[in-house]
Amino acid sequence: MAHDHHDTAPGHGHRHGRNHHHGPTDIDWAEMGPVLESSAELFASLYERALGWLAQEVTEPGLIVDAGSGPGVVACLFAETFPGARIVAVDGSEPLLERARARAERQGIADRFGTIAGELPDALGDLDYPADLLWAGRSLHHLGDQRAALAAFATRLAPGGTLALMEGGLPPRYLPRDIGIGRPGLQARIDAVEAEWFTRMRRDLPGHVAETEDWPALLAAAGLKPARSHTFLLDLPAPASDRARAYVVASLSHLRDRLTEALDAEDIATLDRLLDPADEASLHRRPDVFVLEAHTVHTAVRPG
Repeated sequence: MAHDHHDTAPGHGHRHGRNHHHGPTDIDWAEMGPVLESSAELFASLYERALGWLAQEVTEPGLIVDAGSGPGVVACLFAETFPGARIVAVDGSEPLLERARARAERQGIADRFGTIAGELPDALGDLDYPADLLWAGRSLHHLGDQRAALAAFATRLAPGGTLALMEGGLPPRYLPRDIGIGRPGLQARIDAVEAEWFTRMRRDLPGHVAETEDWPALLAAAGLKPARSHTFLLDLPAPASDRARAYVVASLSHLRDRLTEALDAEDIATLDRLLDPADEASLHRRPDVFVLEAHTVHTAVRPG
C-alpha cells in the first residue's frame, strides 16, 4: 500500500490515486511516483502545521515512523521538524521508497533516514527499536481490520510514545456550487457516490471488519490514552496555481474513470467539459478553480 496521502476516503479528497494509494493491485508505482510526490508537496503547508502541532507534545523523539509513507514527502518533513530524530519510512511499494530515499539524500538527511518495504502492520516488526512517534496518514483505512492494526501499531510504540492518526476530515471542494454548466451541486453529488464507493472498497479488503469510525475510542481500545484531535485546513484560493490546477484535474480525471456508472448523464457530460482542455469552461481555463480540504489528526499515548 502506498500512502503519503491523499487518497480515496471520504473527506480525504485524494482521488487520483495520489499520495497514497490503494486501489487496483496492478498500479505502476514507479510511474505514479512523480504524481504522488507532486500532490504531497501541494499539501506541504497542511502537513507542516500538523507536524508543528505534534511537536507541542512530542519532544525530542528518537525514532519517528511513517507507516504508509509513499514517496516520503511527509517523512522528510518530519526530519525537518525534528532534527534530532531518526526517521523510518514504511511502505509496500519499493519504487516509492526509492523516491523517499532519493528525497532524503537531496535534503541532506540520508544519514538518519531509513526505509522498510512491506505491508502494514506486519512490516513494523522489522523496526530495530520502538518508536517515540508513529504517524499513520490516511493509511489505516486501507487495512481490513483497523482495530487489530491499531493494536499492532501500539505495540511498536515506546512507553510514553505517541501514535498520530490522520483519518477523517471533510470532502474536498475545488469549484463553486454553481459553475455555470450542468446542474449546480456537482461536487456534493460526487461526494455521495464516493462515499458508497468507499464503503465497497472497505468491504472488499482482505480480513475486513466493520468498525464505527470513532477514532479516539479505537485508539483507547488499542490500550492507548487518547490525547488530542485537531483538523488542519488546506486553503488554496482561486485563481489556482499551475500545481493546484493540475492536482484538481488529476483528481477529477481519476474520479471520472472510477465513478461514472453511479453518476447521471448530465453530470458525466459536465465532468467531460471540465476535463476538456479545449473547452472554455474547463478546469484548464476557468479562473474559479481552488483547493479547499480539511484533514483531522488524532493522537494517543502509550502509557509509560
